[in-house]
Amino acid sequence: MDNIYLFMLVAITVLAVFDIIVGVSNDAINFLNSAIGSKALPMRTIMIVASLGIFIGAVFSSGMMEVARKGIFVPGQFEFGEIMLIFMAVMITDILLLDFFNTLGLPTSTTVSIVFNLLGAAVVMSLIKISGSDAQTLADLGNYINTKKATEIISGILLSVVIAFSVGALVQWVSRAIFTFNIENKMKHFGAFFGGVALTAITYFIFLKGLKGTPYYNDLKGLLEGNEIYIILGSFAFWTLFSFIFEKLTKKTVLLVVIAIGTFGLALAFSGNDLVNFIGVPMAAYHSYEAWTAGGMDSAMSMAVLEKKVPAEPLLLFISGAIMVITLWFSKKAKTVAETEISLSRQSDTHEKFEPNAISRAVVKGSTQLSNYFSVLIPNSIQHMIGKSFHKPNFTLTKDQSMDAPAFDMIRASVNLMVAGVLIAIATSMKLPLSTTYVTFMVAMGTSLADRAWGRESAVYRVAGVLNVIGGWFGTAIGAFIAAGFVVFLINWNSEVMIPILLLLTGILLYRNYRSHKDKSVKKVDEDSLTTAEISSVQGVIHESAKNISKVVKRTNRIYSNAIVGLAKQDLTLLKKSKKQVVKLSEEIDVLRDNIFYFIKNLDESSVEASNFYINILGYLQDMAQSLELISKVSYKHINNNHKKLKLSQIKELKEIDDKLETLFADTENTFKSGTFEQISPIISEKKVVYALVKEKIKEQVKRTRSEESSPKNTTLYFSILLETKDLINSTMNLLEEYYEAHDGSVEPATLEE
Repeated sequence: MDNIYLFMLVAITVLAVFDIIVGVSNDAINFLNSAIGSKALPMRTIMIVASLGIFIGAVFSSGMMEVARKGIFVPGQFEFGEIMLIFMAVMITDILLLDFFNTLGLPTSTTVSIVFNLLGAAVVMSLIKISGSDAQTLADLGNYINTKKATEIISGILLSVVIAFSVGALVQWVSRAIFTFNIENKMKHFGAFFGGVALTAITYFIFLKGLKGTPYYNDLKGLLEGNEIYIILGSFAFWTLFSFIFEKLTKKTVLLVVIAIGTFGLALAFSGNDLVNFIGVPMAAYHSYEAWTAGGMDSAMSMAVLEKKVPAEPLLLFISGAIMVITLWFSKKAKTVAETEISLSRQSDTHEKFEPNAISRAVVKGSTQLSNYFSVLIPNSIQHMIGKSFHKPNFTLTKDQSMDAPAFDMIRASVNLMVAGVLIAIATSMKLPLSTTYVTFMVAMGTSLADRAWGRESAVYRVAGVLNVIGGWFGTAIGAFIAAGFVVFLINWNSEVMIPILLLLTGILLYRNYRSHKDKSVKKVDEDSLTTAEISSVQGVIHESAKNISKVVKRTNRIYSNAIVGLAKQDLTLLKKSKKQVVKLSEEIDVLRDNIFYFIKNLDESSVEASNFYINILGYLQDMAQSLELISKVSYKHINNNHKKLKLSQIKELKEIDDKLETLFADTENTFKSGTFEQISPIISEKKVVYALVKEKIKEQVKRTRSEESSPKNTTLYFSILLETKDLINSTMNLLEEYYEAHDGSVEPATLEE
């Protein structure tokens, strides 16, 4: 039994490495997003600056791991064996929880995760001890748990969310009102002053947040404490002069320096203070094991020794810093989490990641009405003057082009870094608990709102995204508490059996999440996927759209055949596949329709008639998809409900129609694929034959229904398929006729490739 504790210590140490990896993958958004979103600096430069901040912060990190040792529970109330079980459960659940959020691409707090893991495991272990004692009751739970600290953390989190959002919105609104979106001209007059304010705030933040608690802080304590006002004034004078000289010598904006130093400062603070979230528990486990071996290896030994302050070993901090830097460079999940915040704060329209919900709709409607009420109180002249400051440059980007452009400008990036740094510094000086993730995220959301990035076109999606992230934060706390409590219960039940099983399960889940995320992140471009038209001439649109039509017809042929074959064979798997295929096709066509605004905006004046052609083509493609969707839906529903199978005569008739359609669709696909539009006329003639065949089958089914058909469900299904097949043929032929009329036969068509 004694060897189990050494095994647990080794396991906790290995888990600590993975905990650093998953923790950095999530927390990287804290210090990367402002620089990445503004694209102010090359990505390589951003990563180097952040890496230096992380490594320096880790090496000179606070060695006091009080949160893990005594911040949540009272160590003297637990025995060595119980403490080790708590630490084991915490490490397992912390890794799985953070990795889960990384896979979803949602930012969460490593601080909240580790705190509520410790709280959940300690509460359950306390309840186990109480249940085994005749002298104790549930009222004695407070003797085991540091309830005051837990309450402070929870209240601090809620307060920081509201304050960060509000302050971020206010500072950004004032900054935008001064600088407008034409920052080049404004920076000539106010650039040095803004640079002085921003850099002063950031450097003050570095000193207070980045250095406080390090082994070297005591040497600087006398110089810093009590002299804050002089440090601020001196820094402002220095940085204002520096900003002026920098802009004059380099002819570049000082905002580049602000973003670089701000990124370094946040990275420094993150690693210097959040490192306890990753190695605090392993360090506490190691010191517990040391005390246990020195105390005679008695499992019932009290762990009051953890109440003493013990600094972390420099070598351990060095190794941790190296792991964090490597993770920052190579973690794909860090990029996924970063994309979430950037997409929610993007200035222009983009492919929205979140779907609106009832709460987001209510919030947007309520905010709009409130804004209308307040607008009555403000004179029109003032509203007009303010509106001019928030007027954006008049250019239109498609959603795809927007993804490659900066998400926001350098003013907003600087405000994000400056406000987040100041708020964290103030909270630190007041010894208030808060999460750096929550502060930086909510500041970014506040500045986005003030910058009018959440317009009427995007607000309902962006608010839904913010609500999803905030909901995830509460999910982190609740999930961590419940999961850690459940795991410690299992381990306490049978340590020697459950620990290996849980470690194996952890490895399997981490690998599965890794594979799942890798598959999603690798964008597999289907050769039959549709592409948006970005050509500005009529002939260009005709030839560009031909590619999409060829692909739609090819996929239509496959989906229709799968539905008929699946119905004939009563193959539910094939019918389900057919349903998924048509949903994917409909979504791609919807994306093309969403792009109509940008397509028309970017057309040449001489080619405006191309818009009418393009709109009609998309309308016919959507009609085709809707017919396919209904055919797939009714077929799947019929088989899934275990209704009577179609008669052999009905299956033969459907197969006959399918064969004719297969030929028609194949000819259509080849015509559009090769660009030989002269062949459209013979294909239109083929339509009459297939159309007549479908009408004939409808008449035959009417006769069957009157004389021999006994199943109402079969009749409904059969008529639904035939009628939608008619509509499918009509939509296809309308599309062909549109092309036949629009195509200029005098222009030699280019050969088109998929």
